[in-house]
Amino acid sequence: MSRSHAAHRAVRLRALLKHIVIIAIGLLMLYPVLWLVSSSFKPNSTIFSSPGLIPQTWTFENYVNGWKGLQGVSFGRFFANSAFISVMSVLGNLVTCSMAAYAFARLNFRFKGLWFSLMLVTIMLPYHVVLVPQYVIYSKLEWINTYFPLILPKWLAHDSFFILLMVQFIRGLPRELDESATIDGCSQRQIYFRIILPLLVPALISTAIFTFIWSWDDFFSQMIYLSDINLFTVQLGIRSLFDPSGQSDWGGLLAMSALSLLPITVLFLAFQRYFLEGIATTGLK
Repeated sequence: MSRSHAAHRAVRLRALLKHIVIIAIGLLMLYPVLWLVSSSFKPNSTIFSSPGLIPQTWTFENYVNGWKGLQGVSFGRFFANSAFISVMSVLGNLVTCSMAAYAFARLNFRFKGLWFSLMLVTIMLPYHVVLVPQYVIYSKLEWINTYFPLILPKWLAHDSFFILLMVQFIRGLPRELDESATIDGCSQRQIYFRIILPLLVPALISTAIFTFIWSWDDFFSQMIYLSDINLFTVQLGIRSLFDPSGQSDWGGLLAMSALSLLPITVLFLAFQRYFLEGIATTGLK
């Protein structure tokens, strides 16, 4: 009995040590974010002179001053612009990528294998390779300094990664469901809307989370295509607060950076169960 008790204590001790190590590594990885949040409440004069996590002097002026933005445009406008781009991108990917995935997973058409292979190749193609030709095309269409280059591709099934994700999900659904619906008189459109989409919800939520985060955090594309400050997003607004040749408002910059993390953090925490389900399951219940 004593040996069993000792073995049980050893197992619990190992589990406790493992959790302590995991927590320590997690805190180490989170330290930059924790420093960002805590420094956003410090006066400018103590941000770098007092690098500790707990501010010696608390102030909310950084958030007030940072929210004022620049050149008369507040960060409220920047947040609204980012939200518009992100939401429209999410809707575009959900609609078009799910339709393309259904076609590749369930329909038979000419050169299906070839088109699917070409789609997979685009996943491995670096974005910078197509940047110049895309910019030339958008320039000729007079779309520069508009949201079209950032949103419209999402409405044309541009993100092959999400198509592949949904294709694999749909392939895990029994074809007997389609056959039963066909016997009952359902068309392909009705099968897509009534059978596939309800079962595809976990993958759709994963797509929505990924798309929102990537669109919200995107800086490079927005910097390339947007130059009007009224069209600036949060990322461009934060970048504009940094002045390498002058005196930067570090407090406001850190405060707005902390606020920019809030939407994606809340979104992920609210839907993380569906997010993990969409990645880990095949759609079968």
